[in-house]
Amino acid sequence: MEKQEIEAKFYLQYPEQIQKRLLEAGAILVQPRILETNLRFDTPQGHLHHNGQVLRLRLDSATHITYKGASQESGGILSRNELEFQVEDFETARAFLEALGYIVTAIYEKYRAAYEISGCHITLDELPYGTFIEIEGPDLASVQRLTRDLGLDPAKAIPTSYLGLHRRLCAKHPLEPSTLTFAALAGIAISAHDLEVEPADHTLKPPEQTDEAAYIRRKK
Repeated sequence: MEKQEIEAKFYLQYPEQIQKRLLEAGAILVQPRILETNLRFDTPQGHLHHNGQVLRLRLDSATHITYKGASQESGGILSRNELEFQVEDFETARAFLEALGYIVTAIYEKYRAAYEISGCHITLDELPYGTFIEIEGPDLASVQRLTRDLGLDPAKAIPTSYLGLHRRLCAKHPLEPSTLTFAALAGIAISAHDLEVEPADHTLKPPEQTDEAAYIRRKK
């Protein structure tokens, strides 16, 4: 299926609070939390990457092949053409793409839960280096409106891909740029500073902090 993908991505420090806000606003859980395994493909010369294109094979509750065209950015919100279809078998699909001359250039994992509200598709993504929310809508205004409704700072939108953030991390830690898995990053302390991002939910209080508790701490 071909569609125009319009989405914004944000780094979260309090994902449980954002999830609560989603449910309170009436969002419907359409995909419970599940582990995704993604393979990124390219030509041996890296033509797709150089042209801003993506060819991906994803395994979650099903197997999907996705192509994404070059993106356009407006205020951190990306829009691009996307083609995606479901196939029967992950390994057969991988062999098919490799038979066409593509090679696997990266593997990355994430846990993802998906919601829908007001014509928008929202995912909460747990990466090995942190938790993010992606808001995808039918148009720019819908994405911007839901961003505000959830109390997120639009200025903190992240146009960089998850693999792009991983490459930033690799510049600071001895990691393999092509491997973004929970096993590969196990035991490594990672901060927003390492990723060069800022939390979009910075106005929220930590879950355990109440107004009364904050007042008591100030008095001390």
